[in-house]
Amino acid sequence: MLTRKTVNITFTIIGSLIIIGVVYNYLPWWSMLLVGLAWFLITAYGVTNIRSGFFLKSYSYNPNVQFNTVAITFDDGPDENTLKVLEVLDKYEVKATFFCIGKQIETFPEIAKQIVEKGHIIGNHTYTHAQLIDIYGTKKFTKEITDTDKVLRDVIGKTSLLFRPPYGVTNPNIAKAVKVTGHKVIGWNKRSFDTTIPSEKAILKRVTKGLKKGDVILLHDTKNITISVLEQLLLFLQKNNFTTVTIDELFSIPAYA
Repeated sequence: MLTRKTVNITFTIIGSLIIIGVVYNYLPWWSMLLVGLAWFLITAYGVTNIRSGFFLKSYSYNPNVQFNTVAITFDDGPDENTLKVLEVLDKYEVKATFFCIGKQIETFPEIAKQIVEKGHIIGNHTYTHAQLIDIYGTKKFTKEITDTDKVLRDVIGKTSLLFRPPYGVTNPNIAKAVKVTGHKVIGWNKRSFDTTIPSEKAILKRVTKGLKKGDVILLHDTKNITISVLEQLLLFLQKNNFTTVTIDELFSIPAYA
């Protein structure tokens, strides 16, 4: 796993050697620029790739599961479209995990209750999912998580221990916030891009290509296109002898406090 501490130590050593080399004319000045560029690219990778473990530990897939199981997750709900998702899941007797936005839970509390009543799991996906939430300071980001915890307690009577950061972005402030709240950070390794790709066929191909046991699939219950993709996905899973479990089952971690 690529950790920030390891990269920091490595680049400190390399940078120090290059500075000495530049000062004593052993190396050209542009070698420092290459080190800076490499550091920027690695950091950007760590920020945008939740599986990297660069800033914090995340549960993104579990290749060590005993059976041929995968987890289906949904982000950004609940909304009216979630009801259609629940119908499809009921039809195939499948349980999923929903990472819900606090404001959406307040808007559709009865749908949030239905998610839990039907045996699915609800996770925390911040209160606002604001467009610039990734640059929030630690205190403000922590409030995003704790406000959603409160909404969940008020609506479903439970506090989720599972948290998924918006857009899958991680950084030092988010890492500090999660340390304060004590949540398990949940990522994915099968991203559907159902919010941007207009083709059902293309979305399904992204999800099913190379699918293996322990994978975590990311979908969005707010998108109409996801309904058709979901049904095709569940048929694919049946045909290929996959079973579907919730995130807490896949990783053997508690879902609620």
